[in-house]
Amino acid sequence: MARTDSDARVRLLTTAAGIFYAEGIHSVGVDRIIAGAKITRATFYRHFPGKDDLVVAYLHEADRAIRNQVETALADSPAAPDAVRAVAQSIADGIRSRGFRGCAFLNAVAEFPNPGHPVHQAVQAHRAWFLDTITGLMARVDETDASAAAQHFVMLRDGAMAAGCLFDPALICETFLRGVDGLVRIHGIRGA
Repeated sequence: MARTDSDARVRLLTTAAGIFYAEGIHSVGVDRIIAGAKITRATFYRHFPGKDDLVVAYLHEADRAIRNQVETALADSPAAPDAVRAVAQSIADGIRSRGFRGCAFLNAVAEFPNPGHPVHQAVQAHRAWFLDTITGLMARVDETDASAAAQHFVMLRDGAMAAGCLFDPALICETFLRGVDGLVRIHGIRGA
């Protein structure tokens, strides 16, 4: 039987996600999340042994949302070059969204630089999945140097996510999408 999340757990995750994304992780105490979720301290600890467990759960939810976003983009774009562009467009749409404050994963790893920490490991797992996904898409465009092309895509994405909350999001998205389009064209030409 599939596990269903309790209302309290959902409120905790929703509250934590909003606060962590807007203000950072270390600067926010458990008491603030408990108050925002309107639950008791005992309820918090029934769902999460500690704050780090909540942070990892927050990142797992963010990962799930991005996986769904990518799946949606891919479902509408059967041709490989169009699929890569559709993923890039979904990223650009996120950058243009209200309240955009960069990549939740890059923001989290900046606060948890120790590679052995569970938060850092959750970030690395997400990034490994994303790189593997883009590598697979680039291999569908052309297998030659698909890994290098995917790494280039991820670098363009990371730059756009960082710059998107600092500068004009429209300009950042235009630059990012132009870069991805050029990458797809050059990658396809190299293989041909």
